[in-house]
Amino acid sequence: MKARFLVATAAALLASNVQAKTLVFCSEGSPEGFTPALYTAGTTFDASSRQIFNKLVEFEIGTTEIVPGLAESWTVSSDGLEYTFNLRKGVQFHSIKGFTPSREFNADDVLFSFNRQFLKDHPYNKVSGGNYEYFNGMSMPDLLNQVKRIDDHTVKFILNRPEAPMIANLAMDFASIHSAEYADKMASAGTLDKFDQNPVGTGPFKMIAYQKDAFIRYKAHPSYFRGKAAIDDLVFAITPDASVRYQKMKANECQVMPYPNPADVAAMKKDPSLNLLSQEGLNVGYLAYNTKVAPFNNRKVRKALNQAINKQAIIDAVFQGAGKIAKNPIPPTIWSYNNATVDDDYDPAAAKAALEAEGVKGLKMKVWAMPVQRPYNPNARRMAELIQADFGKVGVEVEIVSYEWGEYLKRSKDTDRDGAVLLGWTGDNGDPDNFLAVLLGCDGVGGSNRAQWCHKPFEDLIQKAKIVSDPAARTDLYKRAQIEFKKEAPWATIAHSVVFKPVRKEVTGFKIDPFGGHSFYGVDIK
Repeated sequence: MKARFLVATAAALLASNVQAKTLVFCSEGSPEGFTPALYTAGTTFDASSRQIFNKLVEFEIGTTEIVPGLAESWTVSSDGLEYTFNLRKGVQFHSIKGFTPSREFNADDVLFSFNRQFLKDHPYNKVSGGNYEYFNGMSMPDLLNQVKRIDDHTVKFILNRPEAPMIANLAMDFASIHSAEYADKMASAGTLDKFDQNPVGTGPFKMIAYQKDAFIRYKAHPSYFRGKAAIDDLVFAITPDASVRYQKMKANECQVMPYPNPADVAAMKKDPSLNLLSQEGLNVGYLAYNTKVAPFNNRKVRKALNQAINKQAIIDAVFQGAGKIAKNPIPPTIWSYNNATVDDDYDPAAAKAALEAEGVKGLKMKVWAMPVQRPYNPNARRMAELIQADFGKVGVEVEIVSYEWGEYLKRSKDTDRDGAVLLGWTGDNGDPDNFLAVLLGCDGVGGSNRAQWCHKPFEDLIQKAKIVSDPAARTDLYKRAQIEFKKEAPWATIAHSVVFKPVRKEVTGFKIDPFGGHSFYGVDIK
Protein backbone atom coordinates (compact mmCIF):
# COMPACT_ATOMS: atom_id res chain seq x y z
CA MET A 1 0.00 0.00 0.00
CA LYS A 2 2.82 2.37 0.93
CA ALA A 3 4.73 1.56 -2.30
CA ARG A 4 1.56 2.18 -4.34
CA PHE A 5 1.12 5.57 -2.59
CA LEU A 6 4.75 6.56 -3.35
CA VAL A 7 4.37 5.58 -7.03
CA ALA A 8 1.14 7.62 -7.28
CA THR A 9 2.79 10.61 -5.64
CA ALA A 10 5.77 10.46 -7.99
CA ALA A 11 3.44 10.20 -10.99
CA ALA A 12 1.49 13.24 -9.80
CA LEU A 13 4.68 15.27 -9.38
CA LEU A 14 5.88 14.23 -12.83
CA ALA A 15 2.54 15.21 -14.37
CA SER A 16 2.73 18.57 -12.62
CA ASN A 17 6.19 19.22 -14.10
CA VAL A 18 5.11 18.12 -17.58
CA GLN A 19 2.14 20.49 -17.45
CA ALA A 20 4.28 23.57 -16.70
CA LYS A 21 3.52 25.99 -19.51
CA THR A 22 6.18 27.95 -21.40
CA LEU A 23 5.46 30.65 -23.96
CA VAL A 24 8.21 31.98 -26.22
CA PHE A 25 7.97 35.48 -27.69
CA CYS A 26 10.34 36.16 -30.59
CA SER A 27 11.13 39.77 -29.73
CA GLU A 28 12.77 42.13 -32.22
CA GLY A 29 15.63 43.50 -30.15
CA SER A 30 17.38 43.84 -26.82
CA PRO A 31 16.01 46.27 -24.22
CA GLU A 32 18.03 49.35 -23.34
CA GLY A 33 17.60 48.44 -19.67
CA PHE A 34 14.95 47.42 -17.15
CA THR A 35 13.93 50.69 -15.48
CA PRO A 36 11.17 52.10 -17.73
CA ALA A 37 11.58 55.70 -16.52
CA LEU A 38 15.02 55.88 -18.12
CA TYR A 39 13.90 54.97 -21.65
CA THR A 40 11.24 55.49 -24.33
CA ALA A 41 11.49 52.49 -26.67
CA GLY A 42 8.66 49.97 -26.93
CA THR A 43 11.23 47.16 -27.05
CA THR A 44 12.36 48.19 -23.56
CA PHE A 45 8.82 48.57 -22.22
CA ASP A 46 7.88 45.10 -23.50
CA ALA A 47 10.79 43.63 -21.55
CA SER A 48 10.27 45.67 -18.39
CA SER A 49 7.12 47.59 -17.49
CA ARG A 50 4.68 45.35 -19.33
CA GLN A 51 5.82 42.16 -17.59
CA ILE A 52 7.66 43.14 -14.39
CA PHE A 53 5.92 46.25 -13.04
CA ASN A 54 2.56 47.82 -12.26
CA LYS A 55 1.42 51.44 -12.23
CA LEU A 56 -1.04 53.21 -9.94
CA VAL A 57 -3.57 53.11 -12.78
CA GLU A 58 -3.34 50.99 -15.89
CA PHE A 59 -4.90 50.44 -19.29
CA GLU A 60 -7.00 47.33 -19.48
CA ILE A 61 -5.05 45.00 -21.78
CA GLY A 62 -6.14 45.46 -25.38
CA THR A 63 -8.05 48.71 -24.73
CA THR A 64 -7.53 52.40 -23.94
CA GLU A 65 -9.77 52.12 -20.85
CA ILE A 66 -8.12 53.13 -17.57
CA VAL A 67 -8.62 50.68 -14.67
CA PRO A 68 -7.26 50.54 -11.11
CA GLY A 69 -3.72 49.22 -10.76
CA LEU A 70 -1.76 49.59 -7.53
CA ALA A 71 -4.29 52.25 -6.57
CA GLU A 72 -7.74 50.84 -5.82
CA SER A 73 -9.39 54.24 -6.27
CA TRP A 74 -8.62 57.95 -6.59
CA THR A 75 -10.22 61.35 -6.20
CA VAL A 76 -9.49 64.71 -7.82
CA SER A 77 -9.99 68.06 -6.06
CA SER A 78 -12.48 70.52 -7.56
CA ASP A 79 -9.66 72.84 -8.70
CA GLY A 80 -7.83 69.96 -10.43
CA LEU A 81 -4.66 70.46 -8.39
CA GLU A 82 -4.77 67.47 -6.02
CA TYR A 83 -5.00 63.78 -6.95
CA THR A 84 -5.40 61.44 -3.98
CA PHE A 85 -4.77 57.72 -4.52
CA ASN A 86 -5.95 54.96 -2.18
CA LEU A 87 -3.39 52.18 -2.49
CA ARG A 88 -4.07 48.49 -2.74
CA LYS A 89 -3.18 46.40 0.32
CA GLY A 90 -1.52 43.00 0.36
CA VAL A 91 0.56 43.48 -2.82
CA GLN A 92 3.79 41.49 -2.86
CA PHE A 93 7.07 42.46 -4.55
CA HIS A 94 9.17 39.86 -6.35
CA SER A 95 11.85 37.88 -4.58
CA ILE A 96 15.04 37.61 -6.64
CA LYS A 97 18.55 36.36 -6.01
CA GLY A 98 20.04 38.67 -3.39
CA PHE A 99 16.75 40.27 -2.32
CA THR A 100 13.71 39.03 -0.45
CA PRO A 101 11.21 41.76 0.45
CA SER A 102 10.34 42.09 4.13
CA ARG A 103 7.17 44.10 3.58
CA GLU A 104 4.29 44.62 1.17
CA PHE A 105 3.93 47.48 -1.31
CA ASN A 106 3.11 50.83 0.30
CA ALA A 107 3.25 54.61 -0.16
CA ASP A 108 7.05 54.72 0.22
CA ASP A 109 7.39 52.86 -3.09
CA VAL A 110 5.26 55.42 -4.89
CA LEU A 111 7.29 58.30 -3.49
CA PHE A 112 10.57 56.62 -4.44
CA SER A 113 9.43 55.89 -8.00
CA PHE A 114 8.39 59.47 -8.74
CA ASN A 115 10.86 61.41 -6.59
CA ARG A 116 13.78 59.64 -8.25
CA GLN A 117 12.72 61.40 -11.46
CA PHE A 118 11.49 64.62 -9.84
CA LEU A 119 14.04 65.59 -7.18
CA LYS A 120 17.54 66.50 -8.35
CA ASP A 121 19.01 65.70 -4.91
CA HIS A 122 17.41 62.24 -4.74
CA PRO A 123 20.12 59.59 -4.19
CA TYR A 124 18.99 57.70 -7.32
CA ASN A 125 18.38 60.73 -9.57
CA LYS A 126 21.72 60.47 -11.39
CA VAL A 127 22.03 56.68 -11.35
CA SER A 128 22.26 55.02 -14.80
CA GLY A 129 22.61 58.40 -16.48
CA GLY A 130 19.60 60.04 -14.86
CA ASN A 131 17.91 60.91 -18.17
CA TYR A 132 14.13 60.79 -17.62
CA GLU A 133 13.03 61.55 -21.15
CA TYR A 134 9.30 60.96 -20.69
CA PHE A 135 9.09 62.70 -17.33
CA ASN A 136 10.86 65.78 -18.67
CA GLY A 137 9.24 65.72 -22.11
CA MET A 138 5.79 65.80 -20.50
CA SER A 139 6.69 68.87 -18.40
CA MET A 140 6.34 66.87 -15.19
CA PRO A 141 9.09 68.85 -13.35
CA ASP A 142 7.06 72.04 -13.85
CA LEU A 143 3.69 70.37 -13.31
CA LEU A 144 4.45 68.59 -10.03
CA ASN A 145 4.64 70.50 -6.77
CA GLN A 146 4.89 67.50 -4.45
CA VAL A 147 4.18 63.80 -4.13
CA LYS A 148 3.00 63.51 -0.55
CA ARG A 149 2.71 60.49 1.72
CA ILE A 150 -0.54 60.71 3.70
CA ASP A 151 -0.21 57.27 5.31
CA ASP A 152 0.97 53.77 4.37
CA HIS A 153 -1.83 53.37 1.82
CA THR A 154 -2.59 56.92 0.68
CA VAL A 155 -0.56 59.28 -1.50
CA LYS A 156 -1.40 62.69 -2.89
CA PHE A 157 -0.03 64.31 -6.04
CA ILE A 158 -0.12 68.11 -5.66
CA LEU A 159 0.14 70.01 -8.96
CA ASN A 160 1.13 73.56 -9.82
CA ARG A 161 -1.57 73.76 -12.48
CA PRO A 162 -4.43 71.60 -13.75
CA GLU A 163 -3.41 68.85 -16.18
CA ALA A 164 -6.25 67.37 -18.24
CA PRO A 165 -4.48 64.08 -19.17
CA MET A 166 -3.01 63.48 -15.68
CA ILE A 167 -4.66 60.12 -14.94
CA ALA A 168 -3.88 58.81 -18.42
CA ASN A 169 -0.27 59.97 -17.99
CA LEU A 170 0.08 57.95 -14.80
CA ALA A 171 -0.90 54.80 -16.71
CA MET A 172 2.20 55.16 -18.89
CA ASP A 173 5.35 53.07 -18.58
CA PHE A 174 7.53 55.77 -17.00
CA ALA A 175 5.16 55.71 -14.00
CA SER A 176 6.00 52.09 -13.10
CA ILE A 177 6.32 51.50 -9.36
CA HIS A 178 9.58 50.15 -7.93
CA SER A 179 10.53 48.80 -4.50
CA ALA A 180 11.98 51.48 -2.22
CA GLU A 181 13.21 48.75 0.12
CA TYR A 182 15.20 47.14 -2.69
CA ALA A 183 16.65 50.55 -3.63
CA ASP A 184 17.71 51.11 -0.02
CA LYS A 185 19.42 47.72 0.09
CA MET A 186 21.36 48.40 -3.12
CA ALA A 187 22.37 51.85 -1.80
CA SER A 188 23.58 50.36 1.49
CA ALA A 189 25.63 47.80 -0.41
CA GLY A 190 27.12 50.49 -2.66
CA THR A 191 25.66 48.84 -5.76
CA LEU A 192 23.10 51.41 -6.89
CA ASP A 193 23.57 50.48 -10.56
CA LYS A 194 22.34 46.90 -9.89
CA PHE A 195 18.93 48.33 -9.08
CA ASP A 196 18.37 49.10 -12.77
CA GLN A 197 19.96 45.89 -14.06
CA ASN A 198 18.15 43.36 -11.83
CA PRO A 199 14.57 44.64 -11.58
CA VAL A 200 12.13 44.07 -8.74
CA GLY A 201 8.47 44.86 -9.32
CA THR A 202 4.99 43.69 -8.38
CA GLY A 203 4.00 42.55 -11.90
CA PRO A 204 2.83 39.19 -13.22
CA PHE A 205 6.34 38.00 -14.15
CA LYS A 206 9.74 38.32 -12.52
CA MET A 207 12.96 38.34 -14.55
CA ILE A 208 15.33 35.50 -13.76
CA ALA A 209 17.99 35.75 -16.51
CA TYR A 210 19.07 38.01 -19.35
CA GLN A 211 21.71 37.64 -22.03
CA LYS A 212 21.96 40.64 -24.35
CA ASP A 213 20.99 39.91 -27.96
CA ALA A 214 20.02 36.36 -27.00
CA PHE A 215 17.19 35.91 -24.47
CA ILE A 216 15.29 37.10 -21.40
CA ARG A 217 13.74 34.53 -19.07
CA TYR A 218 10.83 35.21 -16.73
CA LYS A 219 8.84 33.17 -14.23
CA ALA A 220 5.29 33.80 -13.18
CA HIS A 221 5.03 35.79 -9.95
CA PRO A 222 3.26 33.28 -7.66
CA SER A 223 1.80 36.00 -5.42
CA TYR A 224 0.61 38.40 -8.11
CA PHE A 225 -2.32 40.38 -6.71
CA ARG A 226 -4.55 39.65 -9.72
CA GLY A 227 -3.73 35.93 -9.53
CA LYS A 228 -0.85 33.88 -10.92
CA ALA A 229 -0.42 34.00 -14.71
CA ALA A 230 -1.66 31.00 -16.68
CA ILE A 231 1.79 30.44 -18.20
CA ASP A 232 4.58 29.43 -15.83
CA ASP A 233 7.59 30.49 -17.89
CA LEU A 234 7.90 33.34 -20.38
CA VAL A 235 10.90 33.58 -22.70
CA PHE A 236 11.87 36.47 -24.97
CA ALA A 237 13.95 34.94 -27.78
CA ILE A 238 15.67 38.05 -29.17
CA THR A 239 15.47 37.70 -32.96
CA PRO A 240 16.11 40.91 -34.92
CA ASP A 241 15.44 39.45 -38.38
CA ALA A 242 11.71 39.27 -39.19
CA SER A 243 12.21 36.41 -41.66
CA VAL A 244 13.96 34.36 -38.98
CA ARG A 245 11.16 35.16 -36.53
CA TYR A 246 8.64 33.80 -39.02
CA GLN A 247 10.66 30.60 -39.55
CA LYS A 248 10.74 30.11 -35.79
CA MET A 249 6.98 30.62 -35.63
CA LYS A 250 6.39 27.98 -38.30
CA ALA A 251 8.67 25.57 -36.42
CA ASN A 252 6.80 26.32 -33.14
CA GLU A 253 10.05 27.59 -31.61
CA CYS A 254 8.10 30.68 -30.63
CA GLN A 255 4.38 31.27 -30.34
CA VAL A 256 4.06 35.06 -30.75
CA MET A 257 6.12 37.49 -32.85
CA PRO A 258 5.98 41.23 -33.58
CA TYR A 259 6.49 43.21 -36.79
CA PRO A 260 6.33 40.69 -39.63
CA ASN A 261 7.78 41.62 -43.00
CA PRO A 262 4.95 43.11 -45.09
CA ALA A 263 5.93 40.66 -47.84
CA ASP A 264 5.15 37.72 -45.47
CA VAL A 265 1.66 38.86 -44.46
CA ALA A 266 -0.16 37.12 -47.34
CA ALA A 267 1.51 33.78 -46.50
CA MET A 268 0.72 34.23 -42.80
CA LYS A 269 -2.96 34.72 -43.60
CA LYS A 270 -2.98 31.31 -45.33
CA ASP A 271 -0.88 29.49 -42.70
CA PRO A 272 -3.18 27.01 -40.90
CA SER A 273 -0.98 27.05 -37.77
CA LEU A 274 -1.34 30.82 -37.24
CA ASN A 275 -3.91 33.41 -36.33
CA LEU A 276 -2.95 36.74 -37.92
CA LEU A 277 -4.35 39.53 -35.77
CA SER A 278 -4.47 43.06 -37.19
CA GLN A 279 -5.42 46.55 -36.10
CA GLU A 280 -4.95 50.09 -37.38
CA GLY A 281 -2.02 51.43 -35.39
CA LEU A 282 -2.03 54.43 -33.06
CA ASN A 283 1.26 55.53 -34.60
CA VAL A 284 3.18 57.84 -36.91
CA GLY A 285 6.51 57.44 -38.70
CA TYR A 286 8.48 60.56 -39.57
CA LEU A 287 11.76 62.13 -40.70
CA ALA A 288 12.85 64.76 -38.13
CA TYR A 289 15.10 67.56 -39.33
CA ASN A 290 17.44 69.17 -36.79
CA THR A 291 15.90 72.63 -36.75
CA LYS A 292 18.84 74.04 -34.76
CA VAL A 293 21.34 73.37 -37.56
CA ALA A 294 21.52 75.30 -40.86
CA PRO A 295 19.98 75.06 -43.39
CA PHE A 296 17.29 73.05 -41.55
CA ASN A 297 16.62 76.03 -39.29
CA ASN A 298 14.88 77.54 -42.32
CA ARG A 299 11.29 76.35 -42.59
CA LYS A 300 11.27 77.03 -46.36
CA VAL A 301 14.13 74.58 -46.77
CA ARG A 302 12.28 71.98 -44.70
CA LYS A 303 9.10 72.49 -46.74
CA ALA A 304 11.10 72.13 -49.97
CA LEU A 305 12.65 68.85 -48.80
CA ASN A 306 9.20 67.57 -47.84
CA GLN A 307 8.03 68.29 -51.39
CA ALA A 308 10.89 66.16 -52.72
CA ILE A 309 9.73 62.99 -50.90
CA ASN A 310 7.51 60.60 -52.86
CA LYS A 311 5.52 59.25 -49.92
CA GLN A 312 3.26 57.06 -52.04
CA ALA A 313 6.31 55.23 -53.39
CA ILE A 314 7.43 54.66 -49.78
CA ILE A 315 4.00 53.30 -48.82
CA ASP A 316 4.07 50.93 -51.81
CA ALA A 317 7.65 49.69 -51.35
CA VAL A 318 8.07 49.67 -47.57
CA PHE A 319 4.57 49.08 -46.19
CA GLN A 320 3.20 47.03 -49.09
CA GLY A 321 -0.44 47.75 -48.39
CA ALA A 322 -0.13 47.94 -44.59
CA GLY A 323 0.16 51.71 -44.26
CA LYS A 324 -1.23 55.05 -45.32
CA ILE A 325 0.34 58.44 -45.98
CA ALA A 326 0.65 60.64 -42.89
CA LYS A 327 -0.01 64.35 -43.13
CA ASN A 328 -0.40 65.19 -39.42
CA PRO A 329 1.87 64.36 -36.48
CA ILE A 330 -0.97 62.38 -34.84
CA PRO A 331 -2.77 59.36 -36.34
CA PRO A 332 -6.32 59.64 -37.71
CA THR A 333 -7.51 57.15 -35.07
CA ILE A 334 -6.95 59.66 -32.25
CA TRP A 335 -9.44 62.34 -31.26
CA SER A 336 -8.76 65.94 -32.41
CA TYR A 337 -7.16 64.77 -35.69
CA ASN A 338 -7.42 67.69 -38.12
CA ASN A 339 -8.55 66.32 -41.46
CA ALA A 340 -8.59 69.85 -42.91
CA THR A 341 -4.81 70.28 -42.90
CA VAL A 342 -3.21 70.18 -46.34
CA ASP A 343 -0.26 67.86 -46.89
CA ASP A 344 2.94 68.84 -48.69
CA ASP A 345 2.46 67.84 -52.32
CA TYR A 346 5.07 65.75 -54.12
CA ASP A 347 6.68 68.18 -56.57
CA PRO A 348 10.43 67.72 -57.18
CA ALA A 349 10.62 70.65 -59.61
CA ALA A 350 9.06 73.02 -57.07
CA ALA A 351 11.32 71.59 -54.34
CA LYS A 352 14.46 72.22 -56.39
CA ALA A 353 13.35 75.76 -57.24
CA ALA A 354 12.56 76.52 -53.57
CA LEU A 355 15.99 75.30 -52.44
CA GLU A 356 17.70 77.45 -55.05
CA ALA A 357 15.59 80.45 -54.00
CA GLU A 358 16.92 80.01 -50.45
CA GLY A 359 20.50 79.83 -51.71
CA VAL A 360 20.85 76.11 -50.92
CA LYS A 361 23.13 74.49 -53.50
CA GLY A 362 25.30 71.38 -53.25
CA LEU A 363 23.72 70.41 -49.91
CA LYS A 364 25.12 67.26 -48.32
CA MET A 365 23.24 65.73 -45.40
CA LYS A 366 22.83 62.55 -43.42
CA VAL A 367 19.64 60.53 -43.11
CA TRP A 368 19.60 58.24 -40.09
CA ALA A 369 18.01 54.81 -40.57
CA MET A 370 16.84 52.73 -37.60
CA PRO A 371 18.48 49.29 -37.25
CA VAL A 372 15.27 47.63 -36.03
CA GLN A 373 11.72 47.17 -37.24
CA ARG A 374 9.05 49.22 -35.57
CA PRO A 375 5.28 49.24 -36.12
CA TYR A 376 5.55 52.67 -37.75
CA ASN A 377 8.49 51.66 -39.98
CA PRO A 378 9.00 48.03 -41.02
CA ASN A 379 12.17 48.76 -43.03
CA ALA A 380 13.94 52.01 -42.20
CA ARG A 381 16.95 51.22 -44.39
CA ARG A 382 14.76 50.84 -47.47
CA MET A 383 12.87 54.01 -46.58
CA ALA A 384 16.15 55.90 -46.23
CA GLU A 385 17.29 54.65 -49.64
CA LEU A 386 14.08 55.92 -51.25
CA ILE A 387 14.49 59.32 -49.56
CA GLN A 388 18.14 59.35 -50.66
CA ALA A 389 17.05 58.88 -54.27
CA ASP A 390 14.30 61.52 -53.97
CA PHE A 391 16.65 64.11 -52.47
CA GLY A 392 19.24 63.30 -55.13
CA LYS A 393 16.74 64.39 -57.80
CA VAL A 394 16.66 67.91 -56.30
CA GLY A 395 20.43 68.18 -55.91
CA VAL A 396 20.81 67.05 -52.29
CA GLU A 397 23.42 64.38 -51.59
CA VAL A 398 22.46 61.98 -48.79
CA GLU A 399 24.65 59.70 -46.69
CA ILE A 400 22.69 57.00 -44.85
CA VAL A 401 23.94 56.25 -41.33
CA SER A 402 22.82 53.90 -38.58
CA TYR A 403 23.85 52.67 -35.14
CA GLU A 404 22.93 49.92 -32.69
CA TRP A 405 19.38 50.65 -31.45
CA GLY A 406 20.27 51.94 -28.00
CA GLU A 407 23.08 54.07 -29.43
CA TYR A 408 20.77 55.32 -32.20
CA LEU A 409 18.21 56.52 -29.67
CA LYS A 410 20.88 58.13 -27.52
CA ARG A 411 22.80 59.92 -30.29
CA SER A 412 19.70 61.13 -32.10
CA LYS A 413 18.80 63.27 -29.06
CA ASP A 414 21.86 65.50 -29.47
CA THR A 415 20.89 69.10 -30.17
CA ASP A 416 23.83 69.44 -32.60
CA ARG A 417 23.01 66.17 -34.39
CA ASP A 418 24.11 66.10 -38.00
CA GLY A 419 21.27 65.18 -40.33
CA ALA A 420 17.63 64.14 -40.29
CA VAL A 421 16.55 61.09 -38.32
CA LEU A 422 13.95 58.47 -39.19
CA LEU A 423 11.91 57.64 -36.13
CA GLY A 424 8.30 57.34 -35.07
CA TRP A 425 5.91 56.96 -32.20
CA THR A 426 3.15 54.72 -30.96
CA GLY A 427 0.78 56.46 -28.55
CA ASP A 428 1.03 55.68 -24.86
CA ASN A 429 -2.24 56.95 -23.47
CA GLY A 430 -4.69 57.83 -26.25
CA ASP A 431 -4.31 61.59 -25.69
CA PRO A 432 -3.05 64.01 -28.40
CA ASP A 433 -0.76 65.54 -25.77
CA ASN A 434 1.26 62.32 -25.84
CA PHE A 435 2.23 63.04 -29.44
CA LEU A 436 2.23 66.81 -29.71
CA ALA A 437 3.81 67.77 -26.37
CA VAL A 438 6.18 64.83 -25.95
CA LEU A 439 7.51 64.80 -29.52
CA LEU A 440 7.30 68.48 -30.46
CA GLY A 441 7.09 70.53 -27.25
CA CYS A 442 9.91 72.74 -25.96
CA ASP A 443 10.46 70.51 -22.90
CA GLY A 444 11.36 67.63 -25.22
CA VAL A 445 14.29 69.42 -26.92
CA GLY A 446 17.42 67.37 -26.29
CA GLY A 447 15.23 64.35 -25.56
CA SER A 448 12.04 63.07 -27.15
CA ASN A 449 11.81 66.08 -29.51
CA ARG A 450 14.22 64.81 -32.18
CA ALA A 451 13.57 67.88 -34.37
CA GLN A 452 14.97 70.05 -31.53
CA TRP A 453 12.04 72.33 -32.38
CA CYS A 454 10.71 74.93 -29.92
CA HIS A 455 8.15 77.17 -31.63
CA LYS A 456 6.21 79.57 -29.41
CA PRO A 457 2.88 79.70 -31.34
CA PHE A 458 2.73 75.88 -31.30
CA GLU A 459 3.92 75.65 -27.68
CA ASP A 460 1.29 78.14 -26.48
CA LEU A 461 -1.48 76.06 -28.04
CA ILE A 462 -0.42 72.71 -26.59
CA GLN A 463 0.27 74.15 -23.14
CA LYS A 464 -3.18 75.77 -23.05
CA ALA A 465 -4.72 72.44 -24.11
CA LYS A 466 -3.13 70.76 -21.09
CA ILE A 467 -5.05 72.87 -18.59
CA VAL A 468 -8.44 73.01 -20.35
CA SER A 469 -10.85 70.30 -19.23
CA ASP A 470 -13.55 70.82 -21.89
CA PRO A 471 -12.98 68.23 -24.69
CA ALA A 472 -14.32 70.52 -27.41
CA ALA A 473 -11.98 73.33 -26.40
CA ARG A 474 -9.01 70.95 -26.25
CA THR A 475 -9.91 69.59 -29.68
CA ASP A 476 -9.93 73.09 -31.18
CA LEU A 477 -6.53 73.88 -29.69
CA TYR A 478 -4.97 70.66 -30.95
CA LYS A 479 -6.41 71.18 -34.44
CA ARG A 480 -4.83 74.64 -34.54
CA ALA A 481 -1.55 73.17 -33.31
CA GLN A 482 -1.55 70.71 -36.21
CA ILE A 483 -1.95 73.60 -38.67
CA GLU A 484 1.00 75.39 -37.06
CA PHE A 485 3.07 72.21 -37.25
CA LYS A 486 2.27 71.77 -40.92
CA LYS A 487 3.22 75.36 -41.69
CA GLU A 488 6.59 75.04 -39.95
CA ALA A 489 7.42 71.46 -41.06
CA PRO A 490 9.92 70.30 -38.39
CA TRP A 491 9.23 66.78 -39.74
CA ALA A 492 8.38 65.13 -42.96
CA THR A 493 5.40 63.06 -41.84
CA ILE A 494 5.68 59.72 -43.65
CA ALA A 495 3.18 57.04 -42.64
CA HIS A 496 0.67 55.49 -40.27
CA SER A 497 0.77 51.70 -40.30
CA VAL A 498 -1.57 48.78 -39.82
CA VAL A 499 -0.21 46.51 -37.10
CA PHE A 500 -0.13 42.77 -37.79
CA LYS A 501 0.47 40.24 -35.04
CA PRO A 502 1.02 36.53 -35.90
CA VAL A 503 0.06 34.21 -33.03
CA ARG A 504 0.13 30.43 -33.11
CA LYS A 505 -3.27 28.80 -32.77
CA GLU A 506 -2.24 27.06 -29.55
CA VAL A 507 -2.19 30.48 -27.89
CA THR A 508 -5.35 31.90 -26.32
CA GLY A 509 -6.09 35.24 -24.70
CA PHE A 510 -3.47 37.33 -26.52
CA LYS A 511 -4.73 40.81 -27.43
CA ILE A 512 -3.27 43.51 -29.65
CA ASP A 513 -2.33 46.50 -27.55
CA PRO A 514 -3.51 49.78 -29.15
CA PHE A 515 -0.35 51.36 -27.72
CA GLY A 516 1.91 48.87 -29.49
CA GLY A 517 3.00 46.82 -26.48
CA HIS A 518 3.09 43.09 -25.81
CA SER A 519 1.61 41.87 -22.53
CA PHE A 520 1.37 38.22 -21.58
CA TYR A 521 -0.76 38.25 -18.46
CA GLY A 522 -4.06 36.59 -19.34
CA VAL A 523 -2.43 34.59 -22.14
CA ASP A 524 -2.57 30.79 -22.10
CA ILE A 525 -1.17 28.04 -24.32
CA LYS A 526 -2.59 24.62 -25.02
